[in-house]
Amino acid sequence: MNALIFPAPEADRAKPRIQPVFMPFQGCPTRCVFCAQALQTGERPRGVRDVLADLAAGLERAADEGEGPRELAFYGGTFTALPPADQFACLDLAARYRAKGLVTRVRASTRPDALSPAHLQALREAGLVMLELGVQSFCDTPLAVSRRGYTGEAARRACAMVRESGLALGIQLMPGMPGMLEEDFLRDIDETVGLDPAAVRLYPCLVLAGTALAAMFERGEFVPWPLEAAIPLLANALRAFWRADIPVIRIGLAPQDGLDHGGILAGPRHPALGDVVRSHALFGLLSEKASRLGRPVEYLGLPRRFQGAFWGHKGGLKKAYAALGITPDTVTWHDADVCEMR
Repeated sequence: MNALIFPAPEADRAKPRIQPVFMPFQGCPTRCVFCAQALQTGERPRGVRDVLADLAAGLERAADEGEGPRELAFYGGTFTALPPADQFACLDLAARYRAKGLVTRVRASTRPDALSPAHLQALREAGLVMLELGVQSFCDTPLAVSRRGYTGEAARRACAMVRESGLALGIQLMPGMPGMLEEDFLRDIDETVGLDPAAVRLYPCLVLAGTALAAMFERGEFVPWPLEAAIPLLANALRAFWRADIPVIRIGLAPQDGLDHGGILAGPRHPALGDVVRSHALFGLLSEKASRLGRPVEYLGLPRRFQGAFWGHKGGLKKAYAALGITPDTVTWHDADVCEMR
């Protein structure tokens, strides 16, 4: 019988309950050409103290209702560029509710050019556990065209600084940003793998209403990657991170009313982009293995947790799998992650 041995390509990690706390534009020293935080987060810009007052009220309600613990994540601005008093107010609030058992960990996002070793150490001692860097790219040209205000070398130094501080490092990449070539994104993947972060997010560049990028798009100065080109590139990236055992915790922007009702003007948008990319990544791995067999696959055992993504969005990969001899009749699902395929 022609069969494949197909262990799970990604570890089955526990997924923490994360409560995002959005602070749009707070601390940001500049506004990048692609940025529209109000649309991306679904939150209007507010002061940090107002955000924390609402967060405390919500946590009190959660405690009263017996809700389970969660990880707090301060997103939407440049956390380490906030006034220090505001940064430590965020961490002090988290510490109070960690003492009550309602908060487990704290993470935040920031820019690579808003860091210092001493400050990172102080944040770690105050309770910060993970810092996600909005690197976007390690290549100088896309960073310059997008007005990020730092170089690829500065981004590399920032990643090293976070690692050396003892904080967990998260890296956010933006494939298809202005000035980026496909080979730039491939280099970004390689550099990210080499840095071995604790987590990666992939946010393909979209043209959002009200941004400088929207004006560039309308003038014909920017052409976003089409969805059909972005999917295989993202799938290639996901396979690279799987091989390196690096979790990819997000692909594409989370759904928001503002985005889904006219906020996105162009770019590789799909309502289930992460699932689509994951399906294509799985197909790529299996097609490589099937080609080495040289004959149609007669039996395939797979971990059950991939069942939802395997055939593609709305079964879109069934014909491609059939060409490999893989049909619903040849697939057996197992509870174990490592399945022996006879």
